[in-house]
Amino acid sequence: MASMTVATRLIAESEYPDWLRALATGFLRPPVITDEEVAERRAGTDLGRVRGAFDAGRCVATYRSFAQQLTTVGGARLAASAVSNVTVSPTHRRRGLLSRMIDADLAEAKERGDTVSTLIAAEYPIYGRYGYGPATTTVEWSVDVPRAGLDPRAAGPDDGGRIDLVDGTDVRKLGPELHQRLAATQHGVVDRGERWWRVNTGQAQHPGHAWTEPFYAVYRSPDGAVEGLLVYSADDKWGDGKRPLNTATVRDLIAVSPAAERALWRFVCSVDWITTVRSGGRAPDDLLPHLLPDPRAARIVTQADFLWLRLLDVPAALTARTYPCPGTLVLDVRDESALASGRFRLDASPAGTSCTPTSQSPDLTLDVRELATLSLGDESATRLAALGRLDEHTAGAVSRADLLFRTGRRPWCPDVF
Repeated sequence: MASMTVATRLIAESEYPDWLRALATGFLRPPVITDEEVAERRAGTDLGRVRGAFDAGRCVATYRSFAQQLTTVGGARLAASAVSNVTVSPTHRRRGLLSRMIDADLAEAKERGDTVSTLIAAEYPIYGRYGYGPATTTVEWSVDVPRAGLDPRAAGPDDGGRIDLVDGTDVRKLGPELHQRLAATQHGVVDRGERWWRVNTGQAQHPGHAWTEPFYAVYRSPDGAVEGLLVYSADDKWGDGKRPLNTATVRDLIAVSPAAERALWRFVCSVDWITTVRSGGRAPDDLLPHLLPDPRAARIVTQADFLWLRLLDVPAALTARTYPCPGTLVLDVRDESALASGRFRLDASPAGTSCTPTSQSPDLTLDVRELATLSLGDESATRLAALGRLDEHTAGAVSRADLLFRTGRRPWCPDVF
C-alpha cells in the first residue's frame, strides 16, 4: 500500500534540481548537481511530462515521458509516449510510487491519442504488470579480428564506394537525413531529434560527464550518396613484445544498404592495431558475423530484451503495420488497466488492413503485453502458446498469427533513451 503522505505529481520549475538529485541517487551516481547541469538538462526537458514523488518536500522518486516516433513493420511511424528517468529512492521502495506515476502518465498518453508507449527496461520484472512487453532484442558481439580472416591488403570497399573520416559537424549535417532513411525501412527504430545529434557529437554536453571524441566514418556509394555512418572509439593497450591489443568499440553504426553495412564493418575490423571489435547493440540477425570470412570470430557477449512496448490503441497499432499475406484473426485482448482491452477482428492483407471491435468468438486470447511482443514481429505466437501466455480457441489460429505477424528480418532499436 502506498503511503498517501507521499505525493506524486508533475513537478514545478523550482523542484527540478531536487528531481535531478533524486534521479542521480536512483541510478547510483553522485547526488551532486551543478547549476550548469541543471540548465543543460532543462533545455531538453518538457516539465509538463516530468513527475516526481515528494515526502516532506524532498523528491524521492522520478519519472519522465516525452513524444517519440516508432517505426512499425512496413515503415509507418507510430505516435509513442517514451518513458525514461524512472527511479525510486532506496528509502521509499515498495510503496506503489511508480504505479501511481505510470498509471497517471499512461492515462494522459491515451487521452493525447498516442498509439503506444515505449521504454528501455533496466530490470526485467518491473514493467510487465503495467502492460509492457519486450518487443525487440539486442545482441552485442566481440570480434577476434586476427581470427576473422579478413584480407589485410584490402584498401577499401570492393564495390566502388568509399569511406571517409569526418567530424561531428559533418555528422550533424549528414546524420539526420540518413537516419530518416533508416527509420523508413527498419521497424523498431525510434526518432532522433536535433538535440540527440548535438549530444551524441559532443556539441551539447552535460557538465560533470566526461566527453571523449570518437572517430566518425561515412560510407558513400559509387554515385556519392551517403549510405552509412560509423561511430567508434578505441583504447590504447599493448602487450608484451610491443604487440597491439587495442579494442574498438562501436558506438553507432547505421546503414541503408547491405553494401554500406558490409563496408563499414570490414573497415572497423581492419583498422591498424585493433585486435578486438565490440559491436555495440545490434539486432539478433545482424549481418555482422557472416560478413567475416570466419563467422566464429564473432562471439556473442550480450543477448537480452531491449525496447519494451505498451499498446494504447490496438486497432491503430495493428492497422499501421503491413502483413505478408491475407488472414483474419479475432483477438480477445486482456488489459488490467482497461486502456487497450477489448475484442478485435483483424482483417489483414498486403493490400490493406482493418482492425475493428467485434463481438465474434475469439480465435486467440492474450494479454496486451503479449500482443506487444508480437506486434513488431520479434516473437512467435507458437512459442507464446507453448509458454502458456496465449490461448488458442480456433484450431490453426496460432499458426495463422505467426504467418501474419512474423517478419523476414527482426526489429531493431539502436538507441537507449
